[in-house]
Amino acid sequence: MVKILTAILLAILSLHSCKTEQSESCVKFPDVSEIVAITSGPNEHLFASYYGINSWSADQRYVTVLQTPIKYRLPTENDAATLGLVDLETNEFIPLAETRAWNFQQGCMAHWLGTHPNSRIIYNDLVDGRYVSIIMDVHTKEIIKTIPYPVAAVSPNGKEAISINFSRLRTTRESYGYGGDGQDARLSVQFPEDDGLFMVNLETGEAELLISIADVKDVVPEVPDKGIEYFNHILFSREGGKIFWLARAIPNRNTTSLTVNRDGSNLQRCFPDGWGGSHFDWLNEDELMITASYKAKSYAHILFTVGKDNFKRLGNGLLDYDGHGTFSPDGKWMVTDTYPAKGSYEQKLYLMDMKTEAVLPMGRYIHHSEFRDNGKDAQCDIHPRWSPNGDMIGFNSVTTGSRQVYIISLK
Repeated sequence: MVKILTAILLAILSLHSCKTEQSESCVKFPDVSEIVAITSGPNEHLFASYYGINSWSADQRYVTVLQTPIKYRLPTENDAATLGLVDLETNEFIPLAETRAWNFQQGCMAHWLGTHPNSRIIYNDLVDGRYVSIIMDVHTKEIIKTIPYPVAAVSPNGKEAISINFSRLRTTRESYGYGGDGQDARLSVQFPEDDGLFMVNLETGEAELLISIADVKDVVPEVPDKGIEYFNHILFSREGGKIFWLARAIPNRNTTSLTVNRDGSNLQRCFPDGWGGSHFDWLNEDELMITASYKAKSYAHILFTVGKDNFKRLGNGLLDYDGHGTFSPDGKWMVTDTYPAKGSYEQKLYLMDMKTEAVLPMGRYIHHSEFRDNGKDAQCDIHPRWSPNGDMIGFNSVTTGSRQVYIISLK
């Protein structure tokens, strides 16, 4: 408690010093707008990808959003969601296509392509019993190409993607996988040699296995006889030269944070034994933030340089928990959130200055209990994300009793 009060005092003092405009630790936070709902009922809406992934067109006019009548349960392959754009000039929802490869945590993993950042997206679907990814021109609604692999991450240049096994994920982490058996889950093999991270060429549609699940057997905790190792949560570095992901196992969900170069070289763990890992973002090409158990004791937002042990807890004690932290495009700010607090069910959103680590509360939102009381399959995490210019933060919330998409503007 003393440490927390001290951290709060330090944050207040750093803010107060801005009034003199003489201190090197002065923090000038941006003006934060009221939240604006860009979607509304009767249907539920959510961003069409996982937190931290850019949802905006490069000109910041459109964002990718999913629309569904489902509210409190895990979607199946029979529950098509409508993928669309919200025009931020009018807040009109523009339907593009239906998808049967989606969930409430990661949407359909829609990404704007770096090759055509104002006009083309890629997203996952279930077609003829197989998971695929589809490249579409959002203005003509033309399907440019169907890739025979679902995507879990897309490179900044828009030319490559990483694919994983979403059928295996449906068993190992149900609310992150897809229904429909669109891939061979290989559930009888603990550490398959022919499954793992696939590097997909989005121009040719061809893929090669970059890192197999068997490749990490010697660097992850031992898996019980009936356990299954799996991969999830993949992210390219800012320039695309490195890849981060989590290797996990059931039944005890032990976690290892890993990185590898884009050519498959230099596979390495991020942390010592017992630290695990949960949420993440690249600050630049070499520095990575992962929420993990610092010194195997308590969770924190931990920043470090890949390949080094210069681990630093961010937030001066205010962010020592597991949040969905993600950095602004210029690296000046980090936004993060909280899970619903016990009793109040409040989720909070914070902005941190990377120079001083001063923290600004940006809002608190009620997470109604019915969204978590159904096996947690329909829980709504805030999952913040930045716009390309860094002047907007978008997030999902059920604060009104329905799942909708919100934007905060920064000036």
